[in-house]
Amino acid sequence: MDWLYYILISIFSGVFAGMGMGGGTFLIPLLALFMKTEQIQAQAQNLVVFVPMAIVVTIIYSCQKLVDWQRVWLIVLPATGIAVLASLLAVDLSGPVLRVIFGSFVAVVGVFQLVSISIRMYKEKKLKKTEIKLDKIIIEK
Repeated sequence: MDWLYYILISIFSGVFAGMGMGGGTFLIPLLALFMKTEQIQAQAQNLVVFVPMAIVVTIIYSCQKLVDWQRVWLIVLPATGIAVLASLLAVDLSGPVLRVIFGSFVAVVGVFQLVSISIRMYKEKKLKKTEIKLDKIIIEK
């Protein structure tokens, strides 16, 4: 019966990975919480799953001209070097510490997203009010 849970988890993770929103953000906690996978193993499995998904999604996004290949290397090269160092550190950390780090990361990203969308919505609403006032001024003249 575990196979059914793995398939459901993979579908959920694949949807978010395909949207470029980080399938691992869902895959890791789902594996750890529902499938009782150790945190470090869930993170390692996520990386293995990530590679084929990333290749396919990158091809799709690239065909849509959504990848700036000249600038992406400014992110890829340093990030890869740091990832090597971080992985060497991660294998020496305990499961609970990794869970706290991962949970903190997800929480910070969530708060950042909520704050940034709230600011954007506020600015758009303010802009629309200004446009309505300008329309009234133009109509009155």
